[in-house]
Amino acid sequence: MSKHRKKFIALVDKAMADGKKMAPEEQMFSYKGILYPTTVCSLEVFKALESFEARSDDVFLAGYPKSGTNWVGQILTDLVLTSAKHNEDENNLDDDELEEFPYLEVGDPEKYQRMANLPSRRVIFTHLQPDNLPNSVFKNKAKILLLIRNPKDVATSFYYFTNGIAALPSYTTWENFFTAFMNGEMAWGSYFDYVFEWNKHADDSNVMTITYEELKEVTLGVKHISEFFDLHLTDEEIQGVVDRSSFQAMKENSDKTHGALGNVLFRKGSVSDWKNLFNEDHNQKMDSMFEERLSGTKLGRKIKYDIYCKP
Repeated sequence: MSKHRKKFIALVDKAMADGKKMAPEEQMFSYKGILYPTTVCSLEVFKALESFEARSDDVFLAGYPKSGTNWVGQILTDLVLTSAKHNEDENNLDDDELEEFPYLEVGDPEKYQRMANLPSRRVIFTHLQPDNLPNSVFKNKAKILLLIRNPKDVATSFYYFTNGIAALPSYTTWENFFTAFMNGEMAWGSYFDYVFEWNKHADDSNVMTITYEELKEVTLGVKHISEFFDLHLTDEEIQGVVDRSSFQAMKENSDKTHGALGNVLFRKGSVSDWKNLFNEDHNQKMDSMFEERLSGTKLGRKIKYDIYCKP
Protein backbone atom coordinates (compact mmCIF):
# COMPACT_ATOMS: atom_id res chain seq x y z
CA MET A 1 0.00 0.00 0.00
CA SER A 2 1.37 3.39 -0.95
CA LYS A 3 2.21 5.63 1.97
CA HIS A 4 -0.38 8.29 1.18
CA ARG A 5 -3.09 5.66 1.67
CA LYS A 6 -1.99 5.35 5.28
CA LYS A 7 -2.49 9.07 5.70
CA PHE A 8 -5.76 8.91 3.76
CA ILE A 9 -7.15 6.25 6.09
CA ALA A 10 -5.90 8.01 9.24
CA LEU A 11 -7.52 11.31 8.25
CA VAL A 12 -10.80 9.65 7.26
CA ASP A 13 -10.95 7.61 10.47
CA LYS A 14 -10.44 10.77 12.52
CA ALA A 15 -13.13 12.62 10.54
CA MET A 16 -15.59 9.78 11.10
CA ALA A 17 -14.85 9.72 14.84
CA ASP A 18 -15.14 13.52 15.14
CA GLY A 19 -18.37 13.55 13.12
CA LYS A 20 -20.05 11.13 15.52
CA LYS A 21 -19.55 13.64 18.33
CA MET A 22 -21.10 16.55 16.40
CA ALA A 23 -24.69 17.68 16.07
CA PRO A 24 -25.84 17.84 12.41
CA GLU A 25 -25.71 21.64 12.41
CA GLU A 26 -22.05 21.53 13.50
CA GLN A 27 -20.89 19.23 10.71
CA MET A 28 -20.76 21.91 8.02
CA PHE A 29 -19.52 25.51 7.77
CA SER A 30 -19.88 28.12 5.06
CA TYR A 31 -17.02 29.74 3.15
CA LYS A 32 -17.76 32.20 0.34
CA GLY A 33 -21.34 30.97 0.28
CA ILE A 34 -20.46 27.27 -0.08
CA LEU A 35 -20.78 24.58 2.59
CA TYR A 36 -17.82 22.38 3.57
CA PRO A 37 -17.40 19.53 6.11
CA THR A 38 -16.08 20.80 9.44
CA THR A 39 -14.26 17.52 10.08
CA VAL A 40 -11.86 17.85 7.12
CA CYS A 41 -11.88 21.51 6.06
CA SER A 42 -11.47 24.80 7.93
CA LEU A 43 -11.33 28.55 7.37
CA GLU A 44 -7.64 28.46 8.33
CA VAL A 45 -6.96 25.92 5.60
CA PHE A 46 -8.74 28.02 2.97
CA LYS A 47 -6.77 31.08 4.01
CA ALA A 48 -3.48 29.16 3.79
CA LEU A 49 -4.52 27.69 0.44
CA GLU A 50 -4.44 31.12 -1.19
CA SER A 51 -0.64 31.07 -1.12
CA PHE A 52 -0.32 27.58 -2.61
CA GLU A 53 2.03 27.59 -5.59
CA ALA A 54 0.95 25.26 -8.36
CA ARG A 55 3.52 23.89 -10.80
CA SER A 56 3.07 23.58 -14.53
CA ASP A 57 3.65 19.82 -14.30
CA ASP A 58 1.15 19.22 -11.48
CA VAL A 59 -1.50 16.63 -12.28
CA PHE A 60 -4.88 17.96 -11.14
CA LEU A 61 -8.16 16.08 -10.97
CA ALA A 62 -11.25 18.26 -10.46
CA GLY A 63 -14.70 16.83 -9.91
CA TYR A 64 -17.88 17.45 -7.94
CA PRO A 65 -18.32 14.98 -5.06
CA LYS A 66 -19.62 11.56 -6.11
CA SER A 67 -18.66 12.09 -9.75
CA GLY A 68 -16.10 9.30 -9.53
CA THR A 69 -13.06 11.22 -8.29
CA ASN A 70 -11.79 8.41 -6.07
CA TRP A 71 -11.93 5.96 -8.98
CA VAL A 72 -10.35 8.33 -11.49
CA GLY A 73 -7.91 9.52 -8.84
CA GLN A 74 -6.69 5.94 -8.52
CA ILE A 75 -6.24 5.82 -12.30
CA LEU A 76 -4.30 9.10 -12.35
CA THR A 77 -2.08 8.15 -9.42
CA ASP A 78 -1.32 4.78 -10.99
CA LEU A 79 -0.50 6.42 -14.34
CA VAL A 80 1.93 8.85 -12.71
CA LEU A 81 3.59 6.16 -10.59
CA THR A 82 3.91 3.87 -13.61
CA SER A 83 5.42 6.68 -15.65
CA ALA A 84 7.82 7.50 -12.81
CA LYS A 85 9.31 4.01 -13.03
CA HIS A 86 11.13 5.27 -16.10
CA ASN A 87 12.64 7.96 -13.88
CA GLU A 88 15.58 7.27 -11.56
CA ASP A 89 13.96 9.47 -8.91
CA GLU A 90 10.89 7.23 -8.58
CA ASN A 91 11.77 6.18 -5.02
CA ASN A 92 11.11 9.72 -3.84
CA LEU A 93 7.41 9.05 -4.44
CA ASP A 94 7.36 6.47 -1.65
CA ASP A 95 8.93 8.67 1.01
CA ASP A 96 6.51 8.58 3.91
CA GLU A 97 7.43 12.11 4.95
CA LEU A 98 6.62 13.49 1.51
CA GLU A 99 3.06 12.25 1.17
CA GLU A 100 -0.09 14.27 1.73
CA PHE A 101 -3.83 13.66 1.66
CA PRO A 102 -4.58 14.01 -2.08
CA TYR A 103 -7.50 16.45 -1.85
CA LEU A 104 -6.09 19.97 -2.02
CA GLU A 105 -8.57 21.61 0.35
CA VAL A 106 -8.47 18.86 2.98
CA GLY A 107 -5.91 18.85 5.79
CA ASP A 108 -4.17 21.35 8.06
CA PRO A 109 -2.92 24.90 7.30
CA GLU A 110 0.71 23.76 7.22
CA LYS A 111 -0.02 21.23 4.49
CA TYR A 112 0.91 23.59 1.65
CA GLN A 113 4.35 24.29 3.06
CA ARG A 114 4.98 20.55 3.15
CA MET A 115 3.63 20.11 -0.36
CA ALA A 116 6.35 22.46 -1.60
CA ASN A 117 8.80 19.63 -0.78
CA LEU A 118 6.94 17.03 -2.84
CA PRO A 119 8.79 15.90 -5.96
CA SER A 120 7.15 16.37 -9.34
CA ARG A 121 4.75 15.21 -10.52
CA ARG A 122 2.33 15.97 -7.74
CA VAL A 123 -1.09 14.33 -8.11
CA ILE A 124 -3.74 16.61 -6.61
CA PHE A 125 -7.50 16.11 -6.33
CA THR A 126 -10.06 18.82 -5.64
CA HIS A 127 -13.82 19.33 -5.39
CA LEU A 128 -13.43 23.11 -5.53
CA GLN A 129 -15.04 25.38 -8.09
CA PRO A 130 -12.42 27.10 -10.27
CA ASP A 131 -12.81 30.53 -8.63
CA ASN A 132 -11.91 29.00 -5.28
CA LEU A 133 -8.68 27.41 -6.49
CA PRO A 134 -5.41 29.28 -5.88
CA ASN A 135 -4.60 31.77 -8.65
CA SER A 136 -1.36 29.93 -9.38
CA VAL A 137 -3.25 26.92 -10.79
CA PHE A 138 -4.40 28.88 -13.84
CA LYS A 139 -1.50 31.32 -13.90
CA ASN A 140 1.03 28.48 -14.22
CA LYS A 141 -1.25 26.49 -16.54
CA ALA A 142 -1.21 23.31 -14.51
CA LYS A 143 -3.04 20.61 -16.44
CA ILE A 144 -6.46 19.73 -15.07
CA LEU A 145 -8.55 16.65 -15.76
CA LEU A 146 -12.15 17.73 -15.19
CA LEU A 147 -14.48 14.85 -14.38
CA ILE A 148 -18.24 15.29 -14.74
CA ARG A 149 -21.15 12.89 -14.25
CA ASN A 150 -24.87 13.12 -14.93
CA PRO A 151 -26.67 14.88 -12.05
CA LYS A 152 -29.21 12.17 -11.31
CA ASP A 153 -26.58 9.53 -10.63
CA VAL A 154 -24.51 12.09 -8.68
CA ALA A 155 -27.50 12.86 -6.45
CA THR A 156 -28.27 9.18 -5.93
CA SER A 157 -24.67 8.33 -5.05
CA PHE A 158 -24.37 11.38 -2.77
CA TYR A 159 -27.54 10.33 -0.90
CA TYR A 160 -26.14 6.93 0.00
CA PHE A 161 -22.71 8.39 0.73
CA THR A 162 -23.85 11.13 3.12
CA ASN A 163 -26.02 8.63 4.99
CA GLY A 164 -23.11 6.23 5.26
CA ILE A 165 -20.43 8.54 6.65
CA ALA A 166 -20.57 10.12 10.10
CA ALA A 167 -18.60 13.16 8.97
CA LEU A 168 -21.59 14.50 6.99
CA PRO A 169 -25.22 15.21 7.96
CA SER A 170 -27.55 12.29 7.30
CA TYR A 171 -31.07 12.44 5.87
CA THR A 172 -34.09 10.52 7.13
CA THR A 173 -35.67 10.40 3.67
CA TRP A 174 -34.65 10.63 0.02
CA GLU A 175 -37.18 13.46 -0.31
CA ASN A 176 -35.35 15.58 2.26
CA PHE A 177 -32.02 14.90 0.61
CA PHE A 178 -33.34 15.69 -2.86
CA THR A 179 -34.61 19.09 -1.69
CA ALA A 180 -31.23 19.91 -0.13
CA PHE A 181 -29.39 18.75 -3.27
CA MET A 182 -31.53 20.88 -5.56
CA ASN A 183 -31.00 23.88 -3.27
CA GLY A 184 -27.21 23.40 -3.28
CA GLU A 185 -27.15 22.70 0.46
CA MET A 186 -24.46 20.07 0.03
CA ALA A 187 -20.84 19.72 1.04
CA TRP A 188 -18.90 21.60 -1.67
CA GLY A 189 -22.05 23.37 -2.81
CA SER A 190 -24.38 23.08 -5.77
CA TYR A 191 -23.76 20.55 -8.53
CA PHE A 192 -25.29 22.94 -11.05
CA ASP A 193 -23.12 25.85 -9.92
CA TYR A 194 -20.07 23.60 -10.06
CA VAL A 195 -20.58 22.50 -13.67
CA PHE A 196 -21.67 26.01 -14.72
CA GLU A 197 -18.52 27.62 -13.30
CA TRP A 198 -16.19 24.99 -14.74
CA ASN A 199 -17.86 25.45 -18.12
CA LYS A 200 -16.09 28.83 -18.28
CA HIS A 201 -12.84 26.85 -18.58
CA ALA A 202 -14.10 24.14 -20.93
CA ASP A 203 -12.05 25.51 -23.83
CA ASP A 204 -8.86 26.14 -21.85
CA SER A 205 -5.89 24.33 -23.40
CA ASN A 206 -4.79 23.04 -19.99
CA VAL A 207 -8.20 21.52 -19.16
CA MET A 208 -9.40 18.13 -20.42
CA THR A 209 -12.99 17.15 -19.68
CA ILE A 210 -14.07 13.54 -19.43
CA THR A 211 -17.37 12.08 -18.25
CA TYR A 212 -17.84 9.26 -15.78
CA GLU A 213 -20.08 7.58 -18.33
CA GLU A 214 -17.55 7.59 -21.17
CA LEU A 215 -14.84 6.33 -18.81
CA LYS A 216 -16.76 3.09 -18.61
CA GLU A 217 -14.83 2.42 -21.80
CA VAL A 218 -11.81 2.35 -19.53
CA THR A 219 -8.94 1.47 -21.85
CA LEU A 220 -9.58 4.28 -24.33
CA GLY A 221 -10.24 6.80 -21.55
CA VAL A 222 -7.05 5.90 -19.67
CA LYS A 223 -5.03 6.21 -22.85
CA HIS A 224 -6.43 9.68 -23.55
CA ILE A 225 -5.69 10.77 -19.98
CA SER A 226 -2.11 9.49 -20.23
CA GLU A 227 -1.60 11.39 -23.50
CA PHE A 228 -3.06 14.61 -22.07
CA PHE A 229 -0.57 14.58 -19.19
CA ASP A 230 2.34 13.53 -21.44
CA LEU A 231 3.04 10.41 -19.41
CA HIS A 232 4.34 8.31 -22.33
CA LEU A 233 3.19 4.85 -21.22
CA THR A 234 3.32 1.72 -23.35
CA ASP A 235 0.15 -0.15 -24.31
CA GLU A 236 1.12 -2.86 -21.84
CA GLU A 237 1.50 -0.33 -19.02
CA ILE A 238 -1.84 1.26 -19.93
CA GLN A 239 -3.52 -2.13 -19.74
CA GLY A 240 -1.96 -2.74 -16.33
CA VAL A 241 -3.48 0.50 -15.04
CA VAL A 242 -6.84 -0.46 -16.55
CA ASP A 243 -6.79 -3.87 -14.86
CA ARG A 244 -5.90 -2.42 -11.47
CA SER A 245 -8.53 0.33 -11.69
CA SER A 246 -11.57 -1.76 -12.56
CA PHE A 247 -14.45 -1.14 -10.17
CA GLN A 248 -14.36 -4.73 -8.94
CA ALA A 249 -10.60 -4.63 -8.31
CA MET A 250 -10.87 -1.33 -6.41
CA LYS A 251 -13.87 -2.51 -4.38
CA GLU A 252 -12.03 -5.68 -3.34
CA ASN A 253 -8.99 -3.63 -2.30
CA SER A 254 -10.94 -0.74 -0.75
CA ASP A 255 -10.29 -1.70 2.87
CA LYS A 256 -6.56 -1.29 2.21
CA THR A 257 -6.86 1.90 0.16
CA HIS A 258 -9.73 3.72 1.88
CA GLY A 259 -10.27 1.98 5.22
CA ALA A 260 -13.77 2.13 6.71
CA LEU A 261 -14.80 4.50 3.93
CA GLY A 262 -14.22 1.87 1.24
CA ASN A 263 -17.62 0.20 1.37
CA VAL A 264 -19.35 3.57 1.22
CA LEU A 265 -17.23 4.93 -1.65
CA PHE A 266 -17.36 1.85 -3.84
CA ARG A 267 -21.04 0.96 -3.58
CA LYS A 268 -22.16 0.15 -7.14
CA GLY A 269 -20.20 2.19 -9.68
CA SER A 270 -23.07 1.86 -12.13
CA VAL A 271 -24.88 4.17 -14.55
CA SER A 272 -28.62 4.96 -14.18
CA ASP A 273 -28.94 3.84 -10.55
CA TRP A 274 -31.07 6.99 -10.16
CA LYS A 275 -34.05 5.11 -11.61
CA ASN A 276 -34.38 3.31 -8.26
CA LEU A 277 -35.05 6.58 -6.38
CA PHE A 278 -36.45 9.23 -8.74
CA ASN A 279 -40.20 9.56 -9.23
CA GLU A 280 -42.02 11.69 -11.80
CA ASP A 281 -41.86 14.81 -9.63
CA HIS A 282 -38.10 14.43 -9.01
CA ASN A 283 -37.49 13.92 -12.71
CA GLN A 284 -39.48 17.02 -13.63
CA LYS A 285 -37.64 19.21 -11.14
CA MET A 286 -34.19 17.93 -12.12
CA ASP A 287 -34.98 18.15 -15.84
CA SER A 288 -36.14 21.75 -15.47
CA MET A 289 -33.07 22.74 -13.46
CA PHE A 290 -30.71 21.16 -15.97
CA GLU A 291 -32.51 22.83 -18.87
CA GLU A 292 -32.31 26.21 -17.16
CA ARG A 293 -28.71 26.07 -15.98
CA LEU A 294 -26.69 23.73 -18.19
CA SER A 295 -28.43 22.53 -21.35
CA GLY A 296 -26.96 25.28 -23.53
CA THR A 297 -23.39 24.90 -22.26
CA LYS A 298 -20.53 22.85 -23.66
CA LEU A 299 -20.28 20.73 -20.51
CA GLY A 300 -24.04 20.34 -20.40
CA ARG A 301 -24.01 18.86 -23.89
CA LYS A 302 -21.09 16.60 -22.99
CA ILE A 303 -23.14 15.08 -20.15
CA LYS A 304 -25.64 13.72 -22.74
CA TYR A 305 -28.57 14.32 -20.45
CA ASP A 306 -31.17 12.91 -22.83
CA ILE A 307 -29.30 9.59 -22.96
CA TYR A 308 -28.45 9.16 -19.28
CA CYS A 309 -31.17 11.10 -17.45
CA LYS A 310 -34.41 10.35 -19.23
CA PRO A 311 -36.65 7.40 -18.23
